Amino acid sequence: MENKYKEGSIVFAIANPTQKLIIRRYVESVYYCKIAIDLKAKELVFFEWELSSA
Repeated sequence: MENKYKEGSIVFAIANPTQKLIIRRYVESVYYCKIAIDLKAKELVFFEWELSSA
């Protein structure tokens, strides 16, 4: 299955749509994201259905 979002894309978690996330990598149906305003913060992990592009 092809991933919907590419590395470096800006996305939002459906649970927290005000927080911008940057896709860092995609491995085995899981997206690893960094918080856009705090790149040193711990990575967040999401499935595709938990993310939105707008």
